[in-house]
Amino acid sequence: MNWLLNADFSTAPTPLPLTLLGLSLAFVSGHIIAWVYMLTHSGLSYSKTFVQSLMILPVIVALVMMVLSNNIVYAFGLMAVFAIVRFRNILRDTLDTTYVLGVIVVGMACGTFKFMTAMIGCLLICSILLYLWMTGFGNRQRFDVILNLHWAKEINQIQELEDLLKHHAIRSICASQRNHRQDGGNDLSYRLLMRNPDRMPELLNDLRNLEGVTRVNGIRAEEESEV
Repeated sequence: MNWLLNADFSTAPTPLPLTLLGLSLAFVSGHIIAWVYMLTHSGLSYSKTFVQSLMILPVIVALVMMVLSNNIVYAFGLMAVFAIVRFRNILRDTLDTTYVLGVIVVGMACGTFKFMTAMIGCLLICSILLYLWMTGFGNRQRFDVILNLHWAKEINQIQELEDLLKHHAIRSICASQRNHRQDGGNDLSYRLLMRNPDRMPELLNDLRNLEGVTRVNGIRAEEESEV
């Protein structure tokens, strides 16, 4: 058992308690960052495996830093291994890249036994991410509803439709217009900044009762994000 616990014959052997402390701190830090990601994530690109990667990645990075232990020979050997094994993963959300970089840096701090730096960095990263989520920083909120409909009347009679939109929306922008030569109608797409977003069902109901309007559907756009 003594040989097993002290079988690290590198140039600078790492004590077992220090190794366990570094790996445990990396695991806890990754867990906290993964929880913050689960709480603050919004959009369509959520993945359970990505969350699990955020938890295990700091441990792997910490272990890599312990294996290298300031040895350039080990570093070149690790580069050769990574050259053979290729990792390809496309992150659709830019903020996901920030999470990945965060857990990597925290793992490097744990692997180099800079425990205070790892704890302060983990808390600071989580605090910033929570601040961005709670304040909605970066959201310009130009519109909150995407409205699509078919206008069967002539386009010069559209004033009645626009008056109805002004009743419900602070600002309305016609983003696209497509003419149908067969029935003479137009497919219209509007971007609306609602006076009260909770009254969206009332707006849709009023549009369906308006003469000349068919095929009405609305999509709530709480934030400007790429799908």
